[in-house]
Parts: sequence; structure tokens; C-alpha cells
Amino acid sequence: MYNELTAVDIKKMKEEIKYRATELRPKLSDDVKEARSLGDLSENAEYRSARRAFGRNESRIRFLQKMVRTAKIISADSAPDEVGLFDKITVLYEDTGDIEELMISTTTRLDLEKGIISRESPFGKAVLGHKVGDRIFVKVSPEYSYYVVIKDIKKGKDDESIPLNGY
Repeated sequence: MYNELTAVDIKKMKEEIKYRATELRPKLSDDVKEARSLGDLSENAEYRSARRAFGRNESRIRFLQKMVRTAKIISADSAPDEVGLFDKITVLYEDTGDIEELMISTTTRLDLEKGIISRESPFGKAVLGHKVGDRIFVKVSPEYSYYVVIKDIKKGKDDESIPLNGY
């Protein structure tokens, strides 16, 4: 299995791996050593906390390395009149009449609070490749679906402004 990521996703992941391995790992290792020196490990909350932080960092490094190793690099390019990655789209939800502006991104950089939706989500899969005026059926589950109409597309680019998801 592979993850479909852009070249910018890969670059950001490699930068995070380098930071975590060369800067954060030594600091966290020192924190573990310092907490260990405080005495009895069975009642040393600082030691357990430092070990957990070190373990989380190592786990994140392994996760990112696997993502980079197994990635399939995709292009963020799309036709000028079609919804593509990193485009901001304005959609009308037919059932409620609500209008919302959203951006379609890769799964590594989604942020629902900022309206950045994954291309792997039911919504992302449904709207990619469509044009202004298209009425699109979004099937979330067998029990829930809805229609949206694309009102506007503002072409975007993969410019590194969207950070990687946390761990």
C-alpha cells in the first residue's frame, strides 16, 4: 500500500524527520537522562513523562520515514476550470442552503477547522475534477448523502503554506 502525496508533502516530511532526528532526539534523550538522575524510577513521574516524549518522537520519525518510503508522488496540477488539489472552492449545500469555502488537500495536510478537506474524503473524491455549476452527489455512507453545487473555483498551488498534520 502507498500514500498519494505531492512533492511538497515529501519535502515537508523529510524536513520534519531531519529536525526530529538531529535536534529534538538529543534534547529528549538528555531529558530522559536528567529525569533518571532524580532518583527512584518507580515513583519518578518526570522520568516516565520524558520516556513517553522520547518514544512519541521516535514513533513519529518511523511513521514519517514509512510514509516517505511508500509514497506515490502525485501532481497537484489540474485543468484551469476543474477542481484540483489546493484549489479553494465555494459550494452550496442544497439541503441547507449553506455556502462554504473549502480547499482540497492531501491527507497529510488536512485541517477541518480551516476548511481544508482531504482528497480521500467522500467530499474530496466527489468534487475533484468537477467544474463551476456542477451538481455533485456526495455519498458519505449508505445512510447519509447530500448534494452540493460548485459556485466558484479559485485555483491554488501547493506552496508549503499548509503544515503537516500533527501526530
